[in-house]
This record gives sequence, C-alpha cells and structure tokens, in this order.
Amino acid sequence: MTPTGTEKTRFSFPTVIVLAVILLVVLLTCVPYLVTIALAEGPAERATADASPIFGVTIPQGYKQWELIAPAEEAAPLDELRAVVGNQTAIDAYQAGKLPFPDGTILVKRAWKRKQSPEFASATIPGAATTVQVMVKDSKKYAATGGWGFGRFVNGKPVDEAQHRTCFACHEARAKSRDYVFTRLAP
Repeated sequence: MTPTGTEKTRFSFPTVIVLAVILLVVLLTCVPYLVTIALAEGPAERATADASPIFGVTIPQGYKQWELIAPAEEAAPLDELRAVVGNQTAIDAYQAGKLPFPDGTILVKRAWKRKQSPEFASATIPGAATTVQVMVKDSKKYAATGGWGFGRFVNGKPVDEAQHRTCFACHEARAKSRDYVFTRLAP
C-alpha cells in the first residue's frame, strides 16, 4: 500500500522535543525585549501628559532628596514657605560660583501654605503643598528663553499654557544678571 495525500505526516518524538526547545528559546529571547518596549512606551506617554506646556518640562524623579539651596518666605497674598533644591549639577555650580549655570542644571522650588505652629506660637510651619516649580537648563533647546525651560505644577499636574508664558518674562525682568535665577545659595 502506498500513502495517499490525505494521510497525516507523523513526527518522531525527538523532532517534537527539538521544535519545543526552539519555540521556548524564541519565546525567552523575545519576551524580555517586548516587555522592555511596553514599559518604555508607558512612562513616555505619561511624561508627555505630565509635561509643562511650551517647555515640556516634567517633575524630576527623586527631587525631594536633593540638597537644599535656600529656603524663602513669601508674604501675602501668597503666604507661602518655599524651599529651592537642586540636582548635583546645580549644587556644584552654586558652590563654585559658576554663572551661567551649565546645561543639565535643574532647580526645583517646593511651596507650601504657611501656618502657625501649634507647638510654638512664634513659628510658622509648612501647611498644604501649593506648587512645585522646575527650571531646567538646556542652552540649545531653550535658547529663546535664556537657556531655561520652566514647569509649574499643582498636585503633580502642569498648570495651563497662559501661566507658563509668564515664567521667562518675570525671570528676565528681575534676574537676568544672575542667569535668570532668583535663588542664591544660603550661607
């Protein structure tokens, strides 16, 4: 008897094992790559949604652990306590007295409503958080605004474009001689 076209081809057991191993190797090789792509796309989309209009600045990760540059108190009508912190590039520039600040400098201003301390009548302490403001130095990307990109965030989300349009004008009018930065290193 000769085999007909409808007869099924049978694979030997070793052939099935070899094919299974090849499939397993392909899966183990491709899955980490696909997971990396999927994870890379997620934060990028989030970063775009959380970026400031005009400048594309985001809140830097880990900024709450950065070194203090200086505290400040804002009088009425804001009534805020503020602290400016900087990344290592900023700290190094401040300590060296280097102006203009180098590209890669990031300054973050944290602000809270000030309130009277319940334990000490003459002291004010941070109350509710109000804003996080970010300045990023990139002399090529932000050439039109003195080399600085700006971001102002409330509850982790950027404020509207109109508010971001006021950032550079204020810094240019009041702090141009100090590379558009108001904050000086606390002694």
